[in-house]
Amino acid sequence: MRHTPELPKRLTDLTPVVIVGTTIWTVALVVLFFTTSGLWVQTALAGFVLGFVGLAIILWQRAAARRGSKSAQRV
Repeated sequence: MRHTPELPKRLTDLTPVVIVGTTIWTVALVVLFFTTSGLWVQTALAGFVLGFVGLAIILWQRAAARRGSKSAQRV
């Protein structure tokens, strides 16, 4: 069986994806806050908060990988 080559870092790094997604939710939150109320604003707020949760998880995994934790995902 042949060895599968590693993917380039730009294809495996999730940080840019999470940052762009959080930015989009932030823009949506600001626009919706001034134009409407109710469920749409709450949805945009949830997207904004979950974006920061995603960033925190990425930073947590990177710190664990630097520490050499056996259960950390290597990126």
